[in-house]
Amino acid sequence: MPDISSLVPTDTMATAGEFKHSILLEREKKNLDAVCQILNIADGIKERLALPDRVIHTLCPVRMDNGQTQHFIGYRVQHNDGLGPYVGGIRYHPHVDIDVITALAMLQTWQCALVGVPFGGAKGGIAVEPAALSVGELERLTRRYTSSMVTVFDPMKDIPCPDVNTGPREMAWIMDTWSCNKGYAAPGVATGKPLAIGGTQGGWQGAGRGTVVILAEYLKVIGRSFSGLRVAIEGFGKLGSVAALQLYELGAKVVAVTDPTGGAYREAGIAIPALLAHVRTSGGIAGFNDADPIDTKQLLTLSVDVLIPAATGWQITVANASNIKASIVCEAANAATTPAADEILLQRGITLLPDVLVNAGGVVISYLEWVQGRNEFFWSETEVNSKLQDVLTRAFQAVQQEVGQRDLSYRLAAWIIGVGRVAKTFEVRGLYP
Repeated sequence: MPDISSLVPTDTMATAGEFKHSILLEREKKNLDAVCQILNIADGIKERLALPDRVIHTLCPVRMDNGQTQHFIGYRVQHNDGLGPYVGGIRYHPHVDIDVITALAMLQTWQCALVGVPFGGAKGGIAVEPAALSVGELERLTRRYTSSMVTVFDPMKDIPCPDVNTGPREMAWIMDTWSCNKGYAAPGVATGKPLAIGGTQGGWQGAGRGTVVILAEYLKVIGRSFSGLRVAIEGFGKLGSVAALQLYELGAKVVAVTDPTGGAYREAGIAIPALLAHVRTSGGIAGFNDADPIDTKQLLTLSVDVLIPAATGWQITVANASNIKASIVCEAANAATTPAADEILLQRGITLLPDVLVNAGGVVISYLEWVQGRNEFFWSETEVNSKLQDVLTRAFQAVQQEVGQRDLSYRLAAWIIGVGRVAKTFEVRGLYP
């Protein structure tokens, strides 16, 4: 394996659950440096790859329910459109800032190229605690943000989609606001929408299904099956819950799950359908009677075959990487593992399947929805899932080939494919003017 240790950033300031945005951006740039060094990419192209095409910073004044006006900061970073229109999620979170949005936009570029969809990377967000706002306030905030992005969003230029704390409801508001400003309905301006306005069958399940597809392909490589596989999942939202149910149906034992309300542990495996029913009625895992309580710190170091961090970033750090007992870490959340923890897991022989590959089901589903909307012809859920599996299987196989040929980690192998494909666009398209 090539020696890139000098390019690995440290994370001495990061602790579990604490998302250090400057470290995230540093990680993406260091990974890019490593890939450019391996591929011998020219300095001029490397510089273009490292810098976003456009950074938009907007103020969103909103009239609150009490009549007062409150101001929120919104962002949209367009990283690279060498392969096609920008696409990327809109996240609502108190810790949203320009560093994390830029880093995630860059990651989205490589992810689109890795799975072979004709999109470039973007990311957007608003610095807000959505739980503190009423539904009306959230709608006014979303519409204000979209109004300021009317010249940015476009079905052929920049397509927003769901991310942290956003979903079909917010995408419907975005689509409606943009359409009202333009004077015609434009379903293709956002993906992740409700079915009634051009969403796709199986859309909200895409990221969770994609995680299981990637894990299944890796299990084939090592000659294992889902039967009896012991899995722990940190995060039981729209990704983690879908992955948990599918794993349960495939015969795996999901022995532990956590969410912000609490956790559940059962050595013989949790009955995921029963847990989902409990979460629907109670709003969270806490209080589920058919399992013992567990917290995230305990879950991360359980003796399991597969650990799936599927919530927030920086869950596996130098503080706990040496105690991880899973033989496979399936990084479903963006940047769930810090750079230094990556190295510790690698040295310990633990396979890490990286975020850029594992959660790529989301961008594939966005592409499939966009294609259906443009063609005004919609597929069944079976057809959508089949196409999702085909795209992700080919992406994994390409990464696996790089791992074998170059003796690389799965993260670097995935980046080599993604970065290499984008770099090639500069060579082919040239420079205008």
